[in-house]
Amino acid sequence: QVQLVESGGGLVQAGGSLRLSCAVSGSSFSIWPAGWYRQAPGEQRELVATITGGGSTNYADSPKGRFTISRDNAKNTVYLQMNSLKPEDTAVYYCNTVQFGRDYWGQGTQVTVSS
Repeated sequence: QVQLVESGGGLVQAGGSLRLSCAVSGSSFSIWPAGWYRQAPGEQRELVATITGGGSTNYADSPKGRFTISRDNAKNTVYLQMNSLKPEDTAVYYCNTVQFGRDYWGQGTQVTVSS
């Protein structure tokens, strides 16, 4: 069973930064893609960024240039560095990995950006 545990969310003022972490259980993490998604109140869950096992990244338009996704395969951890945060970035952020065609999700971590 693959488990994901996010941390690092919180309350920050507009223009500030946060770094989210996602610890993923399992010994084969390095070969699987991972990503961050977010869901604001009343909205659908949306892609933020993804990263392949080899380190190739992809970003949604909104966070591009402000957020950076990375991974440390030795620590089975995925990170999301968020800079220049805006109130519209307020959401619950979820970590995801897809292994053998199955989606796995963390419990989510709240990010609130005040204006």
